[in-house]
Amino acid sequence: MKKSLILSLVFFFGSLFVMGCEKEAQKQVVSVTIGTGGITGVYYPAGGAIAKIVNEKEKAYGIHCTVETTAGSVVNINSIMAGRFHIGIAQSDKQYQAYKGLKEWQEKGPQKNLRAVFSLHPESLTLCAAADADIWAIQDLKGKRVNIGNPGAGLRGNTIDALTAVGINHETDIIAESHKAPEAPGLLQEGKIDAFFYTVGHPSGAFKEATEGERKVRFISITGVETLLAKYPYYAKSVVPIRFYPGAENDSDVETFGVKATVVTSSKVPENVVYNLTKAIFENVHGFKNMHPAFHGLTKKGMLEGLSAPIHPGAKRYYKEAGLK
Repeated sequence: MKKSLILSLVFFFGSLFVMGCEKEAQKQVVSVTIGTGGITGVYYPAGGAIAKIVNEKEKAYGIHCTVETTAGSVVNINSIMAGRFHIGIAQSDKQYQAYKGLKEWQEKGPQKNLRAVFSLHPESLTLCAAADADIWAIQDLKGKRVNIGNPGAGLRGNTIDALTAVGINHETDIIAESHKAPEAPGLLQEGKIDAFFYTVGHPSGAFKEATEGERKVRFISITGVETLLAKYPYYAKSVVPIRFYPGAENDSDVETFGVKATVVTSSKVPENVVYNLTKAIFENVHGFKNMHPAFHGLTKKGMLEGLSAPIHPGAKRYYKEAGLK
């Protein structure tokens, strides 16, 4: 009897200890690092908006997010694949190319562990030129000093695609600069470049800086790229809304094309982490939309478009529960 009682007590207190450990484990918060972009673009505030919403209910979601400023899409994807970031923001074209092993990933091969989570705002390939540089169309860039973006940024690939589509060789027909996009407005105002490209959501701090300087600037339309749009499914026509930039020498919106900003992760990131992060954003979409003008047109349905890598199981579980997939 005594032996039986002792065993029962051991089992009882052992069970309490295990339950206590489980509850303590449930209280543990997972640290999640989000790779974004330059501070004058939209990726950085987008990452900040995600972090703010998740961190406000840190205990409920079991996640604490920190945001890293980076050189952009390619760096974010590579950092996720290397395990340095858990989540990253990347252009829809770079998501497609990474998963397929194209462009920057031709040597590395397909990034089969890349996973999609959701889409954000549309991003337009935007061309801004000094008014005194005699640039009125993209074809006028020949012989000019133009910033096409740094290696590792999705912008650079978009720019080369656009230039090639209109018959301009970026290596021989222009004087190509490879600065990070946020540096370009200052370089333009200083007279060190004639024009620059930037794939970004609007309004953008970089273009506000460019259009509010002493050197007058104008946005240049990017047209004549129908073949390019037909070839690549991740590209679509878009416009630069001039109402955001009263200092520009334009009277109306400017035609161009673009991609979507997307949130990506790795198949190695735990399902519950991605589930909770996805749930946090989708259950607070209204608040998220108010955090930046570029998010104004977001819809839950639209946030599932432009995803070319497989959707992470955690995100997929939430979408199924919410009746979105």
